[in-house]
Amino acid sequence: MKLPEVKIKKILYATDLSESAHYAFAYAVSLANLYGASITLLHALTETPELLDQGVTGLIGAERWEEIKKEHYKEAKETLTGKKRDYVPVREALEQFCDNTKLSTDDDDFITDEIIVTRGNPAEEILEQAEKINCDIIVMGTHGHGAIEDVLLGSTARRVVRRSKKPVLVVRLPEEND
Repeated sequence: MKLPEVKIKKILYATDLSESAHYAFAYAVSLANLYGASITLLHALTETPELLDQGVTGLIGAERWEEIKKEHYKEAKETLTGKKRDYVPVREALEQFCDNTKLSTDDDDFITDEIIVTRGNPAEEILEQAEKINCDIIVMGTHGHGAIEDVLLGSTARRVVRRSKKPVLVVRLPEEND
């Protein structure tokens, strides 16, 4: 049996702004550089504003997030209360995250196609966007914090893997050896 040729031209990177998602971005960038692919970033808003703040500050730092929020105070307020659907502050934070990644690594030649910020069930949004943009692979992080979680993927990752028509690379944070 001859193996099919693997071609990856479009990567959908799904982020919940967590540390494991941040770690998974390294895999998306590596694949993009290896295959000459572009990356589309996706974040589905389901969190409360406080959790969103925590996630974004983990990516770009509290000071830069406060600057972005001040620049877009009205849009941020409407976005975080669900009254506006273009999510400018979160999109700008993800753009800053990409720029920071390019500056902090040798992988500065990856291409970002688009940054998509939506509101809804993360698994559903990931599956919908994967089909919409016709990606070749989905890259996402997962959480695992104990024995039971080590056996199972996170609920969003599990649902995406089970239902996706596209290949899914699920990346777990490495265990720290203290």
